[in-house]
Amino acid sequence: MASLVQIGTPASPGAAVQEPSESYSGRPPWLKIRLSTPKRYHEVRHLVEKLDLNTVCQEARCPNIYECWGEHGTATFMILGDICTRRCGFCAVKTGRPEPGVDASEPEHVAQAVEVMGLKHAVITSVDRDDLPDGGARHFADVISAIRARMPETAVEVLTPDFRRVATALDVVLEAEPEVFSHNMETVPRLYRAARPGSAYERSLGLLADASERRDRGDYSGRVKTAVMVGLGETDDELEQTIREIRDAGVEILAVGQYLQPTKEHLPVDRFVEPRRFDEIRDLALSFGFDHCEAGPLVRSSYHAHEHVRRSR
Repeated sequence: MASLVQIGTPASPGAAVQEPSESYSGRPPWLKIRLSTPKRYHEVRHLVEKLDLNTVCQEARCPNIYECWGEHGTATFMILGDICTRRCGFCAVKTGRPEPGVDASEPEHVAQAVEVMGLKHAVITSVDRDDLPDGGARHFADVISAIRARMPETAVEVLTPDFRRVATALDVVLEAEPEVFSHNMETVPRLYRAARPGSAYERSLGLLADASERRDRGDYSGRVKTAVMVGLGETDDELEQTIREIRDAGVEILAVGQYLQPTKEHLPVDRFVEPRRFDEIRDLALSFGFDHCEAGPLVRSSYHAHEHVRRSR
């Protein structure tokens, strides 16, 4: 197969990132990124446009887009449209009322992209679709099935909304057997009202716990993952408690990255966390029993996903 490409949505940690044209003068040196647009970057961009796909890389203004698209040939695709029904204080994805229903051709288009790119590990994410009875769970399953039909050896990771804990939604997704089930916690409980006003800390934590329970009793053979941001105003004690609760919920993989303000209308950055502190957070998470913790200033939930997820099938 060709080099890895990731497919995936509402992205985090920090789906919020400045566009390259924005001034970086206020950022510490470890957050300065190298801009490069080699041939591979343009190839991925052309394929995304040709198949009329949405990527969280573009919608969420991810700082790693040039590295992933250009150097690694990776991309994170966003299904269920590009309009989110929630308005999170950290996220750059558009909010509003989506067109009714779903794009029936999207699963096949995503699968086609996976095949053309020769992906070994595909990450699938989405906007929140609270207008759909199942929150989009069946569409996730359809995308997984379409990829399986074209590329049976490709590992699939899904990064889902909370589905508002709609009964059976989680079962629909897990029955499609993604190698990794992921849902992002994003931040500590105290900051949920400002950062995730349409969500609830206990609901997100409960979804991860439900997925872990199904894994532990043998109904799901994959792994469970989440991500959080730092720099939104959380204290070290709050972050530690949240990481502990996530591990107690049975989550195996954790990603931790720096929050970056996408526009002046979004929540401000409270602090820039130094790289050495991310090393301490990684060590803390591993001491709690996580199998893997990816932590760093520019880490996002799907960043280097293939490097730390074992095949479960």
